[in-house]
Amino acid sequence: MKIGLDVGSTTMKCVVLDEQLNLVHHEYRRHYSQIPQTAVQMLTPLLESLGQRKVCLSLSGSAGMGLSQQLNLPFVQEVYATRIAIQHYLPSTDVVIELGGEDAKILFLGKNMEVRMNGTCAGGTGSFIDQMASLLHVDQDQMDVLAHQAKQSYTIASRCGVFAKSDVQPLINQGADKADIALSVLQSVVNQTIAGLAQGRPITGQVVYLGGPLTFLSSLRKAFDETLNLQGICPENSLYFVALGTALAKEETSFSLSDLVYQLEHYRADKAFTSIPALFDDQEQWQAFSARHQKAKLQKADPHSYKGQAFLGVDAGSTTVKACIIDTEGRLLYSRYQQNNGNPVQAVKEFLTSFLTTYPDIQLVKSCSTGYGELLIKNAFDFEYSLVETMAHYKSAHTFLPEVDFIIDIGGQDIKCFKIVDGVIDDIFLNEACSSGCGSFLQTFSNALGYSSQQAAQLALKARNPVDLGSRCTVFMNSSVKQAQKDGASVADIFAGLAISVVKNALYKVIRSTDPSLLGRHIVVQGGTFLNDAVLRSFEIELGSEVIRVDEAGLMGAYGCALHAKQQHDKDHKATTTLSLAKLSSFSHRTRTVHCKGCTNACLLTINSFDSDRKLISGNKCDRIVRPDSFVSNPELLNLYAFKQQYLAGLASERNKRGRIGLPLQLSYYEQLPFWHACLSSLGFEVVVSEPSTRQTYLRGQSTISSDTICYPAKLMHGHIQQLIDAGVETVFYPCSSYNLKEEKGDNHFNCPVVAYYPEVLRHNMPALLEQKVLFISDYLSLADERFLPLRLHEILSKHFIIDKKEVRLACKLGYEALKNYQKAVRAQSLIIINEARKRGWPIMVLAGRPYHVDGEVNHGIDSLLLQCNCAVLSEDGISHLVPKQKRTVLNQWTYHARMYDAARYVTTQADMQIIQLVSFGCGLDAVTSDEIRDILRQTKKIYTQIKIDEIANLGAVKIRIRSLLAAIGETGCQ
Repeated sequence: MKIGLDVGSTTMKCVVLDEQLNLVHHEYRRHYSQIPQTAVQMLTPLLESLGQRKVCLSLSGSAGMGLSQQLNLPFVQEVYATRIAIQHYLPSTDVVIELGGEDAKILFLGKNMEVRMNGTCAGGTGSFIDQMASLLHVDQDQMDVLAHQAKQSYTIASRCGVFAKSDVQPLINQGADKADIALSVLQSVVNQTIAGLAQGRPITGQVVYLGGPLTFLSSLRKAFDETLNLQGICPENSLYFVALGTALAKEETSFSLSDLVYQLEHYRADKAFTSIPALFDDQEQWQAFSARHQKAKLQKADPHSYKGQAFLGVDAGSTTVKACIIDTEGRLLYSRYQQNNGNPVQAVKEFLTSFLTTYPDIQLVKSCSTGYGELLIKNAFDFEYSLVETMAHYKSAHTFLPEVDFIIDIGGQDIKCFKIVDGVIDDIFLNEACSSGCGSFLQTFSNALGYSSQQAAQLALKARNPVDLGSRCTVFMNSSVKQAQKDGASVADIFAGLAISVVKNALYKVIRSTDPSLLGRHIVVQGGTFLNDAVLRSFEIELGSEVIRVDEAGLMGAYGCALHAKQQHDKDHKATTTLSLAKLSSFSHRTRTVHCKGCTNACLLTINSFDSDRKLISGNKCDRIVRPDSFVSNPELLNLYAFKQQYLAGLASERNKRGRIGLPLQLSYYEQLPFWHACLSSLGFEVVVSEPSTRQTYLRGQSTISSDTICYPAKLMHGHIQQLIDAGVETVFYPCSSYNLKEEKGDNHFNCPVVAYYPEVLRHNMPALLEQKVLFISDYLSLADERFLPLRLHEILSKHFIIDKKEVRLACKLGYEALKNYQKAVRAQSLIIINEARKRGWPIMVLAGRPYHVDGEVNHGIDSLLLQCNCAVLSEDGISHLVPKQKRTVLNQWTYHARMYDAARYVTTQADMQIIQLVSFGCGLDAVTSDEIRDILRQTKKIYTQIKIDEIANLGAVKIRIRSLLAAIGETGCQ
């Protein structure tokens, strides 16, 4: 008899094969890190049927190696085991997609098997789906049922389990259908698997689905089928293929099953984990720490005896709702901190109703909201004000400690840090790439181990050997915790290690501090996570100094809102609009989703209706649906990005003698399109330009993307090329170009390596180009030399077409004229926007980046967001020409960077201009550019921010950063 045990990250599978290799027994269990005990429970029943017979037993799986080494049992690597089982049961298989609890694999079978596995991130695995299901308050079976009922899907990030909550939570808060969210989560798993693992290798032929998520979730299999355009197979016993392969492996060593069970029952793991010093040396040190932090308290008043005016602040966060009511002297009258359970509107309604019923003598005269649900709560209850959360936290900290120079707030899913200089927010740090180390991170682990957050914090304080867990992805941290348990760590040691990891994540991943002692001299910590004394103590140890934590640290956002409402009331004395108790009794809230028909974007809108006369429309990428202003119908009046988009879209080509030639609208074409459109049209081609980027553009080409870390614009290029191929274009023209336009602004005029040579990547990774199904012209040429270009272009085109040198020379001349006309139009429109903004008294934002940041899918509508905030939008090339040539303080090899430097210099001369730099993930050049721009702007004390963008941009963080910048500008009086 052959026994195979597959010990995975979360489950254990056992199979028994007879002498004819027939499956006679199988079992599947979650082991909850109790691996020896679970093995005993699974093997003991076999003793009755097998008795003292010798058996061949082998182990496999991510958690099985340690057990095999301790007990001297044969071990079979799981990928090898999968291959053995596939060859035995499904020998015609071409590709295996296997999703486990914390790992994901794609096996490309054939003569030489190739394996793709997840490395630094466990997004898109079974644990990721579990986390999303818990957020929706459903189990996996219900998740599957819901997904089958979905009518549409949203874009959900899948790289990070906690970060996906930043996409899911607003959808829940806005009333999106759970079925649609469930399908969106599963589709994100599909996208992560294909883009993150396949990385350009086509998934074709017979595809087999293995692993728990693909076995139990038929809707997930359907999403894979539709995305890959094939019909995959989920075989019988798909859960057990690793265990089956382990049993089938040619291992002749035999054991007595009863002896093996005995060894497992008496298995003891030695302490093998790495520990770090305890949080407190002794009880006396703990008492001194506790006494010091008990001194920092908000002033409070008794609501039972108070009569008169009061002010309300509500912080509708990602997972909780916080509310504060203060009196006319700023004293805290009443507060509440509770889970929102996916419905913050209902939570706030219950709070208001309870308070107004209990304290009829207190009159709420003004209210203010902040947080993820800021606008939802403001519109639902007709609050007078709303405030971006960074400013809310600053107001509360400044009130308590006027000399504060650094604030760190750790919430449920985000970390916000701000440096204060001369009473103004000077710099903002947000967790934009990963959200391990937030409140929900700790809550997830404490709940998983059967403790509340408060109990976990108390245990952590008493730990003598905290586990060194580092700061890792939330899902991967599960593996570290389970390994520590197996190595003998106590629950207290684990909780202490997790608290320390939160602090390290904030300091070294979010703030990216090289010396924590330089953060500031007067540091205030806020957020519910800092109510955990273990986190607070860890922060002070890592910082090497003491910090201030107010006793109501979790309420600071709401308290700052209440203060803002009070301050505004003292200024404007507006009439009270917050719903009264009578209106609350008849309050109603309904949601529905529709596709906007205002333009071709067809935005998916969520319409929240409150009572009979108030609405909040969210999901719109422009203000067309909600505002009648002239700039909504003519956004180019105040938005240079919109002007560029319209200009490029207006380039039309007629049917010509030499057939159709396709230009992919991405990367260098966002600037050079006028040149090539005019040039190729003059040569007799019908120029076909790919459509503007959308999420579908990315999905269309994602299966051919060979690098997961390449910048998003480059990834989109795959979809643009595929779009042209699908449209039947015979020739695609996308040349390599080492040099950019020569503007004499820098020391050289190189293109970035991706822009310069990405055609080579496309040619070798897209099957249609590799197999030469279309003519792909990707030869090297450059627009930098106007005299040499006609000769080089003629040399390239004459390989494929009969063409005259004179034609090419004239075409290039027309191309350069078209490019100059475009540049003149951009500069002229910039002056129009500046004049129009100054008539309205609007601040002018220079949204500086590279030409392809104009793409709406790349910038995620940041220009429209600024327009909604009553800001005019320019780009760097609209004003950089206004700066005379001067000596540079940096060696600059790049045309685009030279423009940004000059744009920054010009901004320093204009009182109503500020600059925001868009930077792309994966581009190392951005760091140098950012530092230089910051130095230029600091000469005139301009406020500078940068926004990182890619396909999983945390738009919540983007909005916080933009609105914080605008609020900080307003605080300085620069409006």
